[in-house]
Amino acid sequence: MAKKPLSPEARSIINSKVSRRAVLAGAGAVAGASALAACGSGGGSSENAIRWGNWPLYLDVDDSGKNYPTLQAFIKDSGIDVKYLEDYNDNDEFFGKVQAQLKLNKDIGYDLVCPTDWMAGRWIRLGYAQKFDSANIPNKSNIVDTLAAPSYDANRDYSLTWQGIMGGFGWNTTKNPKGIRTLDDLFSPANKGKIVVLSEMRDTIGIILMAQGVNLQTVTEAQFMNGVDFLAQKIADGWIRGVKGNEYAEDLTSGDATAVIGWSGDMFILKSENEGKFDFAIPESGGTISGDNMLIPSTATPEAKANAEKLINYYYEPAVAAEVAAYVNYFCPVKGAQAEMEKIDPDLAASEFIFPTAKTMSNLSVFRALTPTEETTWTEAFQKAAGN
Repeated sequence: MAKKPLSPEARSIINSKVSRRAVLAGAGAVAGASALAACGSGGGSSENAIRWGNWPLYLDVDDSGKNYPTLQAFIKDSGIDVKYLEDYNDNDEFFGKVQAQLKLNKDIGYDLVCPTDWMAGRWIRLGYAQKFDSANIPNKSNIVDTLAAPSYDANRDYSLTWQGIMGGFGWNTTKNPKGIRTLDDLFSPANKGKIVVLSEMRDTIGIILMAQGVNLQTVTEAQFMNGVDFLAQKIADGWIRGVKGNEYAEDLTSGDATAVIGWSGDMFILKSENEGKFDFAIPESGGTISGDNMLIPSTATPEAKANAEKLINYYYEPAVAAEVAAYVNYFCPVKGAQAEMEKIDPDLAASEFIFPTAKTMSNLSVFRALTPTEETTWTEAFQKAAGN
C-alpha cells in the first residue's frame, strides 16, 4: 500500500536529517540538552555573558545535536557568551523555583526567561520584569500586528514573543481515520480511556469553552466553571487518561493515547517522525493561541540586561527568526520572516501554522487576562478537576 503523503511541515523536518525528539533523546533529556549550551558560568553573570532559560526543543540545533547555529552566530558576532538552559517544563513550576529569590531581589540564575503570556503578565504585575531600553531593540517593530499589544503588556515594554503557540486537536490517524475537528469527535467511543489533555489550563478549558459557544475574551466565572465541570465529568467517566504537560506526546507514541488536546508544533514533529501516523487540526469551534515571551528578570544586572536586549533584537531579525521557525515549526512572531523562509523552504513559508493567514487567525482566540483573584480561584478549580 502506498504511504500517505506527508505535509510540507513533515517533509521539511525529515529533510533536516535530525529531529527535535531525537536530539532530546540523545542529549539525555532536559539536563543533558542544557549542557549543549554555549559558554557561561554558574553563579551570576559575568560582565559579558547572559543566562537564558527556555523550554526544551525550542531553538534550532545542528545535525550533531550539539550546537545551536543561530545562537553560535550571535556569540561569534557579538562577543557575548550565552548559557542556554532548557529549564522550563511548566510555568508554575519554574516560577515557584525562582519566586523567593525574586522577592528578595537576589540573583535567580537567569538573565532572560520565557514565560507564557499569562505568566509573563504575572511577572510584570509583580514588578519582576525590567522595562526594555527600546533603543537597544530596534527590531521590536518587527513583531506581527496580532501580537503587538497584549493586555498584560500593551506597549510591549517588558516582553516580546519568542514563539506563538496554537492549541487544538491531535490524533492517531489509524484510530481516527476521519480526523478530529469537534469535541464530539475527540470523545468518540474509539478514544475512550485514551484521551490526554493539556495541563495548560487556558488551552484545555479554552477549547472546551469555545465548543460550548463561549467567547474567551469575555468568559465569566460561571462559564469557566461549567467548562471545568465538563472536564471533571469526562475524567470521572473514564474518557480522559491524563492531564499532562509536554509529555503528552509520549502517550501518543506509546499508544497509550489516541487523541489529545495538544500543540501544533509538537504534533507536526510526531507526524514527521511516524510517517503521517499523527495529525493536528484547529477545532471547528476555534483553537487557542498564546505565546512564550522573552522577558528580562528584575534581578538581572545592568550589563546582563543590555546584553539580553541585544540577543532579543538579534532574534527579531527576519532571517534569524526564519531559521528558528524552520526548526521549531511554531507560529513565527516576526514580520518579514516569511519572505526569508522562502529561501530556506518554500513549503514551510506556505504553512498556515507557521505563518497563519487572517482567515486562520480568525479561528484562534486568546484567553482573556485574569485578575489575581480569578487566577487563584480558577486555577484551583482546574487543578482539582485534574486530580492535583
